[in-house]
Formats: sequence, structure tokens, C-alpha cells
Amino acid sequence: MSQSKHNYRWTICALLFFATTINYLDRQVLSLLKPTLEEEFGWSNTDYANIAAAFQFTYAIALLFAGRFIDKIGTKKGYAYAIILWSLGAIVHAWSVPIGEGLLSILGWIGLAAVPVSVIGFMFSRAVLAVGEAGNFPAAIKATAEYFPKKERSFATGIFNSGANIGAVLAPLSVPWMESIWGWKAAFIVIGAIGFLWLIFWYKYYDTPELKLSKEEYSYVNSDVDTTIENDTNTERVSWSTLLKFKQTWSFIIGKFLTDGVWWFFLFWLPAFLKDQYGMTTREMMVPLALLYSITMIGSVGGGWFPTYFINRGAEVYSGRMKAMLTIAIFPLVVLLAQPFGYISFWVPVFLIGVGTAAHAAWSANIFTTVSDMFPKKAVASVVGIGGMAGGIGGVIVTKIAGALFDHYKALDQIETGYSIMFAFCAVAYLIAWFIMKSLVPKHEAIVI
Repeated sequence: MSQSKHNYRWTICALLFFATTINYLDRQVLSLLKPTLEEEFGWSNTDYANIAAAFQFTYAIALLFAGRFIDKIGTKKGYAYAIILWSLGAIVHAWSVPIGEGLLSILGWIGLAAVPVSVIGFMFSRAVLAVGEAGNFPAAIKATAEYFPKKERSFATGIFNSGANIGAVLAPLSVPWMESIWGWKAAFIVIGAIGFLWLIFWYKYYDTPELKLSKEEYSYVNSDVDTTIENDTNTERVSWSTLLKFKQTWSFIIGKFLTDGVWWFFLFWLPAFLKDQYGMTTREMMVPLALLYSITMIGSVGGGWFPTYFINRGAEVYSGRMKAMLTIAIFPLVVLLAQPFGYISFWVPVFLIGVGTAAHAAWSANIFTTVSDMFPKKAVASVVGIGGMAGGIGGVIVTKIAGALFDHYKALDQIETGYSIMFAFCAVAYLIAWFIMKSLVPKHEAIVI
């Protein structure tokens, strides 16, 4: 039997990687076009925050149902529906202004008249994008639980999660170029259309493990299944109320709530930071942002591998993962130095924030995998959805606070103070989250549902 027959699971990991890359390409376009759009439409930081928050709030709510939806209809169909919807949502950004005009004429009576037409239209487009993109991580984590043994899951998650950073690297290298040649509308359309190409490969290569894996690889994938929590004959759906009774669910919820907002903040506000403090144009940001997210990619893959260092030395899987996460949680503290030493060069905060975003990627690869460590496969996407909703709500709060802070301090000509406050939160969030998670679940406990 050929070597590829024994490693088909990595083909699935590649599919998840490319889907996540496309996911982040699509959501990053707006932040890169912010300088152009705010000049064209006269947006304030609060206007932009409202548009970003529309994505985050919708994404948070949709995550709750996306996890449940994917657990119900299966990974293959669920992922396909998700990428179709988010690709259409990305494309429709190009028509945000006429959409806003239409919504204002229909719904103006509910108080939208005070909101600029462009803001209304972009909020709608972001909401459509968010509903589709909410399916990415529940589907990807579920696929990983299906195709990988526990000891490889965080590494596989780190690999496919690094697609977020590749997307974030490719976006600043491609979007400003597209905008300069074809205009901002074309950037949304071209980037959005890529998802339909991925669908071809998804339908060709993905199916349930029983149909795709050799007997040897299938046995390997299930070699460390905890038979006390997995009952393949019981496919009854698990209710949200049942899942919320477990401390493990709340550990994941709180961990996501406290740390997801950090990633959202950097994703949506870094271009604004480089413009506000260093006067950089969109095209001048291309290389710094590409470098920053390249550093982040290293954190994603390295962080996914890191728990195996402890596991190979005898640590139980959950214990090894939590040891790795504590180490990872220390690295974002360097973000505290981004403002004090930013006077030297813009490269200083770019590098220090890059260390922080790399730590987030490493943290993300592991916090997601704590779910598949402790829950049966039939509940994984649902728990990921619940935690994802909490993370999205945390992101909304962080985004709204950031927008208000930046407008306040910009009026005082002290915009750097607003960024200092936000960077301080970003630096300490992971340590706070880790100690709460460890207090809730000090050691691995198998969950029988």
C-alpha cells in the first residue's frame, strides 16, 4: 500500500488549511480598504467600529447555530454551505451602497435615517459574510476530530489554523494592488470568488473517514479514542442546556470570551494603527503587515506542535496542553512594550505585536483542541459554536470600546493613549484566561453524554 494511503488525513488537513486561508482573506479586505473607504464615505472611527461590530455580533450568534447545524447535517455538506454563503457575502460588499439605500427606504422608520447609507450597506454585507464564516471553525474542528487521533489534533489544528495567517499575509499583498488597478469594488469581488474554486476540491476529496481511509490509517486515527465518552451507536443530538452543565464547556467559553477579542482587535485595527501613528498609506502597510502575519503563522504551527513536547515526556494529553498554553500565555506580555519603544521605528511595534499575534495563533490551536480532548465527536461542533459565540461577543465589546477610545483620544490629539490602553488588555488577557480555565478544569475528566 502506498505511503499516501497511510497519510490521507493530511489531505483533509490541507483542505481545511485552504478554506481557513480563504476565510481570512475575505474578512480582511475591509480593514485594508478602511483608509480608502473612510475617505470616500467620511466614516469616523465609531462608524468603522459599528461595521466591524456588525460582523462580530452576527458571527457570534451564527456560531452558536453553525455548530449545531454542522453536527446535524454532517461536516461535508455543512462546510460546503458555509463557504458558499460567505463567498457570496464577500462579493456583495461591492454593492453595499445601493444595498444601504434600499434598506434605508424600507427600514428607515426604525431609526436608520441617522446612520449613513454606506454604513448601513456595509453592516448588511458584513452580516451576510459573518453568517457563512461562522461555519468554518466548527466544521474544521469537527473534521479534525474525525480524521486525527487526539495526540495529533492540536498539530493538525495549528496547521489549518495557520491558514488564517496566510490569508492575513496574502490580503495586504493583493488587496491594495487590486484596488489601485481595478478599484475597491473589484477587490471584494475577486477575493470573494475564490471560495467557489475550493468547493471543487472539497467535494472531490472529502467524505467520512470510513470511506476515505485505509484500514490501517483508520485504526491509527481511532487508536486513542476514549471509549468512555465515544459511543458510535448513539447519534442523538446533545442539547445546549446539557452541554452548559459541564465545567469543561464553561472553561472553553471563558477562554474564548477573554482572548478572541484580542485577535479581532489586531485584525481590524492594525491598519488604522499604522495610519494614525505613522501616517502610512494602504500600500505602505503591505510589507509590515505581511511580515507580522508571517510571524503569526510560525506561532500557529509551532503552538500546535508544542503540547507533544510534554505528551512525549509522559504528560497526559490535557495536562500537556495546559502546560503549553501557560507558556504561550506569557508571550503576549511583550505587547506592553509596543508603545513605549514605538518611537524608534514602526518596525518595533510590528515585531512585538507579531509576537503577540503568534501567541494568539498558538493559543487558538490548543484551546480549540481542548474541546475534542474532552467531548464526544457528536458534540464537538456544538461546543465550539457555543464558545465561538462567546468569543464573538468578547470581540464586539473590544471593538466598540476601541472605537470609542480612539475617537475620544483623537479629539484630544492623544490617539497613542487609546492604543496604549488597548495593547495593555491584549497583553494580559491570556494569563487571566488560563488561570480561570485551570481553576474550572484542573485535570482531564471524561464526559459521557
